[in-house]
Amino acid sequence: MTNELILRLIVAALLGGLIGLEREYREKAAGFRTNFLVALGAALFMIISVHGFEGALVSENHRLDVARVAAQVVSGIGFIGAGAIIFQKNTIKGLTTAACVWVTAAIGLACGAGLYSLAIVATLLVLLGLEAFNFFLKKIREKEREL
Repeated sequence: MTNELILRLIVAALLGGLIGLEREYREKAAGFRTNFLVALGAALFMIISVHGFEGALVSENHRLDVARVAAQVVSGIGFIGAGAIIFQKNTIKGLTTAACVWVTAAIGLACGAGLYSLAIVATLLVLLGLEAFNFFLKKIREKEREL
């Protein structure tokens, strides 16, 4: 079981790192290290939530709710993401960075729960969404130059 839990941490760190590399390449505030750590931490919290309290029950009348820790990860990451959002001169900056950190935490939670396929597909969709947006922005800028 320990090897499986270690694998969950490694996969989470790798997937978070992939998202972080894209953000680093785009020179955004939350790059490789941030996304790597968020995914790793979220996976660890999920593993602790599911497996860390085994044997803590003293009677069958009590039930552990493993979703409670995951819910707190979502709230905590939302708080961190809010700090990344800046309102300046009637424009909002950092919203995508905040969303990346938030979805990276979700990917980490999925890995921590052992939902590798879901985490991998989510990572690919994040990367696709970020790259597709940049592709369209590049096309728009090219058309503006032509005009």
